[in-house]
Amino acid sequence: MKNKIIIPLMAASAVFVTGCGTNAHYVQTGGTQNVVSIGQINIQDYIQAASAMTGDLLASGALDRVKTPPAVLAISRIVNNTGQQIDTDLLVKKIRVALLQSGKAVTTTTFGLGGQAEDPLASGLQQKNDFMNDKNTTGRVDFSLSGKIIQLNARAGNTSQATYSFQLSLTDNQGLAVWEGEKEITKQGTQSAVGF
Repeated sequence: MKNKIIIPLMAASAVFVTGCGTNAHYVQTGGTQNVVSIGQINIQDYIQAASAMTGDLLASGALDRVKTPPAVLAISRIVNNTGQQIDTDLLVKKIRVALLQSGKAVTTTTFGLGGQAEDPLASGLQQKNDFMNDKNTTGRVDFSLSGKIIQLNARAGNTSQATYSFQLSLTDNQGLAVWEGEKEITKQGTQSAVGF
């Protein structure tokens, strides 16, 4: 009798679990099948902004103005002026990778804002090598990269719109901005009944 009750319950729960499953599948990162959200920055926004600004920076020739190529680049502050908590490395890392692959720039990871090294081990090894070889190679930086991400929202009736402005500045070691880049991405959609 127990088996007659348990077997149908197990079958019913298997159908329930299967019926509630999701249709999860892989899509190409940054592709046309990615979810687009008006109220937040999506991965395709970071990809577009990084690609556009890296292309513009490389085409400007600013990185070619160094005596000893490749240019050494330090990453400064990227200010998040949006209404959301974001990791600015989603933008910066894509730019760093592209610049490194171009052969025009390398990024120092041995020091940063507030004296904090991105890679403390590399910083320690560099200081040890400088001490052992009685020289100072720390601090060779040709440029620093800084920027801001700004969000502007607008609404008309049921239509919501968000514009994300990605702004970057390349500053040389004399304190002069030698390149400025900006990429704006605007997304628009109908506001849902739940709210934006």
